Order: sequence, then structure tokens, then C-alpha cells
Amino acid sequence: MNSKTTKIIYWTGIVLTSLWFGASGFFELTTNPIVWGITQQLGYPAHFIYLLGVFKIAGVITLLIPNKLLRLKEWVFAGVFFDIIFAFVSKICVLGFPATIDAIIAFVMVSVTYFMFRKLYTATYSPAAIQAN
Repeated sequence: MNSKTTKIIYWTGIVLTSLWFGASGFFELTTNPIVWGITQQLGYPAHFIYLLGVFKIAGVITLLIPNKLLRLKEWVFAGVFFDIIFAFVSKICVLGFPATIDAIIAFVMVSVTYFMFRKLYTATYSPAAIQAN
């Protein structure tokens, strides 16, 4: 896979992830009844839902900044994976397997995006590698 294809897949994944988690964060911060109802049904308290919203919006902003904050992006990806895993486990325990389909789709999408991130940026985040992209 060449660098151009990797970039296209990466940025497509970043945009889709940002839309997904940005909308989710927005709905959590604006107390959307559907999102809040499901999240509270899963057993999460109100203060946790607000905190999720804040971190999702901050993470989306970080992901959308090109070629900057690469170490912070690693943390954002970790947070997104934790969010997806916790959502999956909570939903399977409380609502059953059919409710987990969105978490499975999100996990696959973010996994591919993270894999492309790793292909584009070396683990050392050297300035030369960043400028080449």
C-alpha cells in the first residue's frame, strides 16, 4: 500500500471517527434524551456522561489537527478504544448482543484508522518523518 492510499484511508477514518465521537460528545454535553437515557440505563451517573462528552470533543479536536500532537493522539486513540470496549461490555451485560453492533463497527473503524496512523507516523515521531508526510 502506498503512502497516498494510506493517507486517504487514515483521513477518511479520522473524519468518520470525528463525526461519530463528536456527535456523541455533543449529545452527551447537551443532555440529548436518547443518549442520556441509554447511558443511564447502562448504569453510568450524570457527572460521568458530561465528562465523556468533554473528553470526546477534546479528542476530536486533537485528531483533526494534521501532523501535530502525535503523542496526544496516541492517548486519544487509547481513550476511544476504552470508550468502545466499555460501551460493548456494558451493552452486552445490560441490553444484550444486538445492542453492541455499533460498538463492533466503531471498533473495526477505529482499529483500521489507528493502523494507518501507525503506518504514517513512526513510534519515535521524528521530525523528518512528519515533514515527509
